Amino acid sequence: MASNSTKSFLADTGYGEQELDANSALMELDKGLRSGKLGEQCEAVVRFPRLFQKYPFPILINSAFLKLADVFRVGNNFLRLCVLKVTQQSEKHLEKILNVDEFVKRIFSVIHSNDPVARAITLRMLGSLASIIPERKNAHHSIRQSLDSHDNVEVEAAVFAAANFSAQSKDFAVGICNKISEMIQGLATPVDLKLKLIPILQHMHHDAILASSARQLLQQLVTAYPSTKMVIVSLHTFTLLAASSLVDTPKQIQLLLQYLKNDPRKAVKRLAIQDLKLLASKTPHTWSRENIQALCECALQTPYDSLKLGILSVLSTLSGTIAIKHYFSIASGNVGSSPRSSDLVKLAQECCYHNNRGIAAHGVRVLTNITVSCQEKDLLALEQDAVYGLESLLVLCSQDDSPGAQATLKIALNCMVKLARGRPHLSQSVVETLLTQLHSAQDAARVPMCHCLAAIAMQLPVLGDGMLGDLVELYKVIGRSATDKQQELLVSLATVIFVASQKALTAEVKAVIKQQLESVSNGWTVYRIARQASRMGNHDMARELYQSLLAQVASEHFYFWLNSLKEFSHAEQCLTGLQEEEYSSALSCIAESLKYYHKGIASLTAASTPLNPLSFQCEFVKLRIDLLQAFSQLICTCNSLKTSPPPAIATTIAMTLGNDLQRCGRISNQMKQSMEEFRALASRYGDLYQASFDADSATLRNVELQQQSCLLISHTIEALILDPESASFQEYGSTGAAHADSEYERRMTAVYTHVLEEVESLNRKYTPVSYMHTACLCNAIIALLKVPLSFQRYFFQKLQSTSIKLALSPSPRNPAEPIAVQSNQQLALKVEGVVQHGSKPGLFRKIQSVCLNVSSTLQSKSGQDYKIPLDNMTNEMEQRVEPHNDYFSTQFLLNFAILGTHNITVESSVKDANGIVWKTGPRTTIFVKSLEDPYSQQIRLQQQQAQQPLQQQQQRNIYPRF
Repeated sequence: MASNSTKSFLADTGYGEQELDANSALMELDKGLRSGKLGEQCEAVVRFPRLFQKYPFPILINSAFLKLADVFRVGNNFLRLCVLKVTQQSEKHLEKILNVDEFVKRIFSVIHSNDPVARAITLRMLGSLASIIPERKNAHHSIRQSLDSHDNVEVEAAVFAAANFSAQSKDFAVGICNKISEMIQGLATPVDLKLKLIPILQHMHHDAILASSARQLLQQLVTAYPSTKMVIVSLHTFTLLAASSLVDTPKQIQLLLQYLKNDPRKAVKRLAIQDLKLLASKTPHTWSRENIQALCECALQTPYDSLKLGILSVLSTLSGTIAIKHYFSIASGNVGSSPRSSDLVKLAQECCYHNNRGIAAHGVRVLTNITVSCQEKDLLALEQDAVYGLESLLVLCSQDDSPGAQATLKIALNCMVKLARGRPHLSQSVVETLLTQLHSAQDAARVPMCHCLAAIAMQLPVLGDGMLGDLVELYKVIGRSATDKQQELLVSLATVIFVASQKALTAEVKAVIKQQLESVSNGWTVYRIARQASRMGNHDMARELYQSLLAQVASEHFYFWLNSLKEFSHAEQCLTGLQEEEYSSALSCIAESLKYYHKGIASLTAASTPLNPLSFQCEFVKLRIDLLQAFSQLICTCNSLKTSPPPAIATTIAMTLGNDLQRCGRISNQMKQSMEEFRALASRYGDLYQASFDADSATLRNVELQQQSCLLISHTIEALILDPESASFQEYGSTGAAHADSEYERRMTAVYTHVLEEVESLNRKYTPVSYMHTACLCNAIIALLKVPLSFQRYFFQKLQSTSIKLALSPSPRNPAEPIAVQSNQQLALKVEGVVQHGSKPGLFRKIQSVCLNVSSTLQSKSGQDYKIPLDNMTNEMEQRVEPHNDYFSTQFLLNFAILGTHNITVESSVKDANGIVWKTGPRTTIFVKSLEDPYSQQIRLQQQQAQQPLQQQQQRNIYPRF
């Protein structure tokens, strides 16, 4: 029997647990907790974090933690240690414990044990719970008492708990500060314990008085205990306290600089540099010119490369912030200090050619940041120094494939991109250097160099033609081995070629790429290159590559996915043959494109799975299909002016109706319908934008450009035909003025500007509708379609994943079963939610708050109709809640005065840090049945019984009359 029970427990809590619901999974773990074997108990305890991750709602977490508290109370020290580890791993779920008092009571009972190890584990447990019990006086008292214990394990645990409570509770921090001060200054306290007590002082930042007293104590410690370990711990605590309290940061910078300059110990100097870098990244605005000058002097005077590297890393961090502008603005204002103001530049110039790669990289970064940030005219020498320093660093690192050299190379390449963006006239020499070095560089260095070239070409497309020849020659001679670096290099180099070729690939370039890919057996590389071709608008190349991959996939979902991509590329390729003024051929091209798009959307639907529904891709393609159909319909409408001119009586009809547009015949109504259709499409693109919370900025910008295309055509119809008098061009004038980040955006904004100029020149010159107006509309459509569509990253790849899971209470056992509520009572609907993330949470944007919208509609009415106020007939409420540790909860009071079945819909949307609202969902529905309350039912029955004798009496009085 024992062996059978062991087998079933391990089987149920193993892989089969994924199929269980929350209650069943908790019961299985509870069965393990109540087992008589220590191993099974420990196994059950360590499985709780996975249970919390899978079912992160308070009702389960509360029950689970109470069970763990029971194990902690009655188990041995090893089980207690397991429970402690589970609690520390599940820190974000602690706030969901509902019965905090009961939970803490069971944990706290162990503090009175005679075993010092049990007391130590309990103290660490209390310290881990400090976020939910910051003001528990019995916990405060136990920690203070345990600090005086004679057992080292218990004292260390008390120090851990004191640090956690000090961070959470102002009262505890104020009360414990004097106690810690006495212990640190006491002669009986061992040195190693003092070193553990000092870091608690970093949490004494709750108010200015407390921070000041902690700072005075640390100042005394630094002076009174000059040993290396004590100085290091005290100084670091000093720095953390200053960074948190924010009031003494300048003093702390001066103190660290003093130790860096005067203390001979290398360990102390290293710590001072480390803390200065922390303050440089957190509070760069507090750095004065004198501080930076002191750093430069230290770097110029020190003979040690390690210290020089550390100081330069601090200066490198500062050079990318406002501190460097402050330094040079003050220096330029003081005429007398102008020679000294060049110390930073002098240091950077010296270090650019240092034999240590790290020092050279930081020197180049400082020079680059100064060149880009400071807009003085006399920076020609600095610009040349920056370029020469980058070139030398590039030559040095591109021949070395060690990790250190590659990290330095990335710093240099980032500086090159920054320099090309900030000083465009230097980009030509930067690109020439990269192309020259690309031929002789190691494969590990070639990939980031290609990324750098692509970034520069995206910013300055004029450089693309110049680099294309060198890139194609390099692609011909590149190695054909199947190593990962070679595969990565093939993708990176192809990407640069796509960016550099800008409009279309020549046959020669296509042949070179295909020839290289034929010798590569890795289908993933081919797919990545095809994906880049789709992003850059080279759809003919992408179609051929997708076609070659169709027979190389093992899953039918992948086959349908690749087939849909092939059809979309073919559809977009059909639009490349459009020519202005050729409207009949434009209609045939759009019809051909739509044919392939419909094939592609069928394959895309077949490629979707419940785990990967491809909702963004399907909606994006459906909108593209509808947009093409709307374009085709508008061209047909414009052609109808020739094929179906207005009738002879059109002028009379227009005068009768008082609408001057009616004299144009039926084309006026068709134009109005087209305008409304384009506005509806723009609205749908806006909805897609709001639903794409996890999309990258380039994808969102692409969706925005499609929306602007619809609004442009709608505005053109209105300005030229429907309402020329009130048309305004001011709000559309700045469309092309913004900086474009991609070639696709650059070309689209150029089309927008051209179309608006044409419309403005035609506006009010000719009476609508003339052939000039229809030709302008058709040319605008063709100009928009001639720009190859870019399928951006989010279409292929989801780097950020965010979803919201809602739980409503009360909730029925069966989803179709309604919840019963009496009509004279209000329903308290509790909405709980958990924000779930993927592997890279907050990569593009983070959730600031969650907006919950609750609405109810009457599905079916029962009983008699009563005159009820309108307020009682509907429920429409909205609340905003800020999630904490990815959990939020709120309540709604709903009124159901009308008898019958009501449908309650709860919909969530999120607001990011920039205040933008995103319609992420989900949308949850429950049913409520409103029943008549007993008192009203009794009154109604009494009224019915009282009315029955009157009716019978009336009937008796009626019969004798007949």
